[in-house]
Amino acid sequence: MSKNISDQLVEALVDAGIQRIYAVTGDSLNHLNAAVHRNGKIKWIHVRHEETGAFAAGAEAQLNGLACCAGSSGPGHVHLINGLYDAHRSSAPVLAIASTLPTKEFGTSYFQETNTIKLFDDCSCYNQVAATPAQLPRMLQAALQHAVHKKGVAVIGLPGDITNLPSVAPETTTILFRNKPVVRPSEDELLQLASLLNSHKKVTIFCGLGAREAHTEIIQLAERLKAPVAYSYKAKMAIQYNNPYEVGLTGLLGIPSAYHSMHECELLVLLGTDFPYTPFMPIKNKIVQIDIKPENLGRRAKLDLGLCGDVRDTLNALMSMVEMKTDTTFLHQQLAFYNEVKKKLLIYVKDTGKPNAIHPEFVASVINELAARDAIFTVDTGMCCVWAARYIEGTGERKMLGSFNHGSMANAMPQAIGAALACPGKQVIAFCGDGGLSMLLGDLMTIVQYKLPVKIIVFNNRTLGMVKLEMEVAGIPDRETEMMNPDFTKIAEAMGMQGITISEPDEVKSGLEKAFLQEGPVLVTIQTDPNALAMPPKLEFDQMKGMALYMEKMMLGGRMDEVFNIISSNYKHLSEVI
Repeated sequence: MSKNISDQLVEALVDAGIQRIYAVTGDSLNHLNAAVHRNGKIKWIHVRHEETGAFAAGAEAQLNGLACCAGSSGPGHVHLINGLYDAHRSSAPVLAIASTLPTKEFGTSYFQETNTIKLFDDCSCYNQVAATPAQLPRMLQAALQHAVHKKGVAVIGLPGDITNLPSVAPETTTILFRNKPVVRPSEDELLQLASLLNSHKKVTIFCGLGAREAHTEIIQLAERLKAPVAYSYKAKMAIQYNNPYEVGLTGLLGIPSAYHSMHECELLVLLGTDFPYTPFMPIKNKIVQIDIKPENLGRRAKLDLGLCGDVRDTLNALMSMVEMKTDTTFLHQQLAFYNEVKKKLLIYVKDTGKPNAIHPEFVASVINELAARDAIFTVDTGMCCVWAARYIEGTGERKMLGSFNHGSMANAMPQAIGAALACPGKQVIAFCGDGGLSMLLGDLMTIVQYKLPVKIIVFNNRTLGMVKLEMEVAGIPDRETEMMNPDFTKIAEAMGMQGITISEPDEVKSGLEKAFLQEGPVLVTIQTDPNALAMPPKLEFDQMKGMALYMEKMMLGGRMDEVFNIISSNYKHLSEVI
């Protein structure tokens, strides 16, 4: 039997190391589906929603380096968009196959027609339509090269009418080249950097995800400079462990010690970070930045020096030029402040809450204690991100995935699917908000269908927690944030997954232990405190004023019980705010 275009495509995916395609089958994807099953070396993962497939592929790509998802004409394309936006902004190498209507119908407003070039333009680094059999192999190779080396989403539009045509021998190579070049600044630029480092007494290092492979070199540099090391949320798992110089993370979910060290230093060194929040960057001290993407230099802070280079390559070339400092005063001041911050964080762990209002900080700390040393965590956007950021500790083997740049709801459960398939044998724990889980609830069946041993922890606070907090600090009554939730445990059981409900603080540890010991998937619903607050590392006056105004409006509106609950749950936070 002669090979068709779909067979050729599948063989190329297998050769590139892709092990599965996340998709909802149908219509223009049918021949591709058939080719996957003929080949036998790649699996079709039948998700319930294409957005889930895109999120899962993005998670797998971040863990294993390359993944694939697909969507059929029209609605299938549109459903992919949110997950692909997240993957692209997370620098996840994902190949998205967008099967389309027959070529003869292009431009006729045909049933389910979408213009894939326009549709995917803003969330891809490569985006083309293979309208003839001869185009496919060349475009596919280019798409894979772009995805891997540009670190983003590459889209191949695939008209349904060519998927069953005979394949055409490629005129050019079809091999995916996985190059790893050495990239560092020039000698003169390194000397400029060394001069700055050697001439300043108070230096702080701030690491982003681009520094994740340079842990050893960063510790060596911190030792030479006697510099505290702060990091972004995305870099925490890679930078925190075995690091005597770490002072925590900064940003909206961060803690005061990292913010403090960045603002009290004379020279701030940004390594492999495109940290998005300009208000958290200092403006009075000198700043240098090293990034593999030169287009990132200077777009978040006013730089004195911006250098293009891989962080590990650059530090290896730089190290011999950096003098060993002896004054540890600044470093010890920052480490002492960090220790005080950690003590305050532990206060919220010790106060476990009350029935149906369990403190989420306590829950996160117990999960941290029980989770495997090499566990993979996925975290929903919102309050779940806060608790994971502050209480899940890096070990050097743990990974944490979230929608950290795109900020989408409903990412944790789909990402857990991709993580479980990409890393069989590893513990996968999803921190899900009740709002996030509700959005893509149907794909719990995907977890059951493929027998994925994911542990889904639902922080059920019956509210859109982060939105509620945003409204509070803006002085706006928190309307339309309450969630009328189903019994998630019963839903899980109806789908064939074990469900556990935890309503009492003293049930948290035993309930989680039971869930983690189960071989298959488990959904644990924990009734958490809806009034738990997550304050940023530095409060602005407008935020304090907004919180006070919010309290006043609530009292005038007769919502005294809610005011009392917020104050009683967060009296230490609020004593600093109001």
